[in-house]
Amino acid sequence: MLEIFAVYLAVGAVAGVLAGLFGIGGGLVIVPMLVVCFTWQGVDGAIMMQLALGTSMASIMFTAVSSFMAHHRRGAVAWDVVRRICLGILAGTYAGTFVAAVLPTRVLKVVFVVFLVFVCWQMLSGKRPKPTRQMPGLAGTSLAGVVIGAVSSLVGIGGGTLSVPFMVWHNIPLHRAIGTSAAIGFPIAVAGTLGYVVHGWGVPALPEWCLGFVSLPALLGIVLASVCTAPLGVRLAHALPVDRLKKIFAVLLLMVGLRMLWGVVA
Repeated sequence: MLEIFAVYLAVGAVAGVLAGLFGIGGGLVIVPMLVVCFTWQGVDGAIMMQLALGTSMASIMFTAVSSFMAHHRRGAVAWDVVRRICLGILAGTYAGTFVAAVLPTRVLKVVFVVFLVFVCWQMLSGKRPKPTRQMPGLAGTSLAGVVIGAVSSLVGIGGGTLSVPFMVWHNIPLHRAIGTSAAIGFPIAVAGTLGYVVHGWGVPALPEWCLGFVSLPALLGIVLASVCTAPLGVRLAHALPVDRLKKIFAVLLLMVGLRMLWGVVA
């Protein structure tokens, strides 16, 4: 058990850096690593992915706060965007947990991989928005929030892999988009965690110390480390050049996608 908890701490440390660096909540790393940990523990394969997704969502509540507060102190959070998108985020995320709760683990893994490959291609394509493009109004931003929230709950992330490109495409500077995405990650995590707790409540195959589809030992280890390392990621985000940051982000997504794809076909 101590060895597994040490792995949870390591996952949390990496997730915290990524949360601050990319505004993604760290779920891109947390989910596949939790799948590995749960496999070691002998968790039932039928619920393994749901447990990883729910635990990832719960951990993002803590990493998002640590990350967006650090970005806020640097003036890098567009709170007007957060207010407009929040309602759609909450609705889409909670609705997505209904779908994730009934999908087979293998299907959820395929959804995760396809999503990562798509985002990686988007970041590496080099497409730039028209200089006159601006963020949509309340209705358009709320609709985008529904989509971002629903996808985030299906793949257990804080939404940054969608919200950052969405904001950059509407001419919000990358560093400000990352900070705003970190703030958006908190309502995503709250709604997603609630959904996974509700839909996993009373499932007989769950291991000990679970609250629905949330593993409390994994959550504790990830949170203890991630809240300490998120400010480091923020400092890196504001120190690295924008183009280099985009390339690092895209390569990270591709590596995680390939790792998950191997898990599906193996």
